[in-house]
Amino acid sequence: MTKKLFLPTIQSALFLFCLIAMAQTPESTPREKYAATITSEDLSELLYTVASDSMQGRMTGTEGQKMAADFLQNFYKAHRIATAPGMDHYFQEIPATYFTRMKNPVSSENVLAYIEGSELPDEVVVLSAHYDHVGMEGDTIYNGADDDGSGTVALLEIAEAFQMAKDQGYGPKRSLLFLHVTGEEIGLYGSRYYTENPIIPIAQTLCDLNTDMIGRIDPLKEGNENYIYLIGSDKLSQSLHDLSEEVNKTYVQLELDYTFNADDDPNRFYYRSDHYNFAEKNIPVIFYFNGVHQDYHKPTDTPDKINYPLMAKRTRLIFHTAWEIANREGRIYADKRTE
Repeated sequence: MTKKLFLPTIQSALFLFCLIAMAQTPESTPREKYAATITSEDLSELLYTVASDSMQGRMTGTEGQKMAADFLQNFYKAHRIATAPGMDHYFQEIPATYFTRMKNPVSSENVLAYIEGSELPDEVVVLSAHYDHVGMEGDTIYNGADDDGSGTVALLEIAEAFQMAKDQGYGPKRSLLFLHVTGEEIGLYGSRYYTENPIIPIAQTLCDLNTDMIGRIDPLKEGNENYIYLIGSDKLSQSLHDLSEEVNKTYVQLELDYTFNADDDPNRFYYRSDHYNFAEKNIPVIFYFNGVHQDYHKPTDTPDKINYPLMAKRTRLIFHTAWEIANREGRIYADKRTE
C-alpha cells in the first residue's frame, strides 16, 4: 500500500512543480499574450496595401501619400485607438512653406494616434516610422515595401496589440504616441516639424523608438538572419540601452548588431532617419534597421520580397521594449545628456 501511494505523491508533486514553473515563464505573461497577436500574416496583409501600386510610391504631398495617410487614419479609427491629446483628428498638418527642399512645395501631414497611460499619462513613449517614399519616375512605381512600409505597418500592429491589452485591463502605465511621419525621404521633415511643434511636450517625452526598414536581410547577413541592427540606443541613455538588451534576452533572442552605431560609421545612419530629430532634443532613441539591400530605393522594393516571419519577430522586439519602458517603475532619462 505504501509503495503504491508514494508514486502518485511524487507524480502529484512534479505536476504541481511544472504548473508553477509554467506560470513563471515569460510566455505566460500578459505581454507575451499580446505580443503573440503580432503575426506575419497580419503584417503581410497590411503591407500589401501600404506598398501597393495604388499608393503610387507615397511621395510627400502627392495623391498616393494622401491615400496612405487616409489608410492609417482609418486603421486607427477601426481599432478605436484615440487621437493625440488636444486633437480631434489624426493629422498634424504641415504647411507647404515648410518643405524648403521641394521644387514645388505642397502641404503634407504626419499621422498620430495615442493610447493614454493608466498611472503616468503625462510620461509618453513615442514610436515613429515614416510612411512616405520616393514616388514614381514616369510610369515606374517605387513601392517602398521595406523602406518604410515595413516600419509603418509594424507600428499599426504594435498599436493594435497595446489597444487590445488596454481593453482587457492591461493598459500601459505610461502613454504611447504612434507617430507616422511624412517627408523623411526629402530631409526628415515630418519628424523635425513634430519636434519643433510637439503635440506632447518634449519634457514629457521619454524616448523615441524609430522603425525604418525591418523586413529584409542585409546581404552581409545571409545565413545569419536572426538579427536586427540597433543604432543610437546608448548614445543618450545607458539605461535605455541596458533595458533593450535585457528585453531582447528575455523575450525575443535576436542578435542585436551595433555595427552601424559606431561614431565613425561611414554610412552615418544615425543621422539619416527620424529618431535623429528627437536625439537633437536630448530624447533617448533606438533606431531599428535591417541594413540596405539590392532593392533599396529601387522599384523592386516590393512586398513579395519581405521576410514576414523575421519581420514579425523584429516587431515583437519593439513591442516588448515599448511595454517595458511604459510599465517599468522608473522612467527612462537621458543619463548621457548633451548640451
